Amino acid sequence: MKLNDLKIGQSAHIVHLDALSSDIRKKLMIMGMLPNTRVTLIRKAPMGDPLQVEVRGVSLAIRGQVASAIEIEV
Repeated sequence: MKLNDLKIGQSAHIVHLDALSSDIRKKLMIMGMLPNTRVTLIRKAPMGDPLQVEVRGVSLAIRGQVASAIEIEV
């Protein structure tokens, strides 16, 4: 399952950061989006991009394209 498939309010654990450039992967990891970390979808913009997620108590906005490359496990 991918991060952009979550429903609002649903939580999951990050399994893998797939098919992302090394720069984007590094930025996400610095912000706390690491494998085995719990992530919760807070809201989606009206057109579905960006998504607001909470990771380790911090609210982040990420693009839908990036979210579709983050593999999660509910």
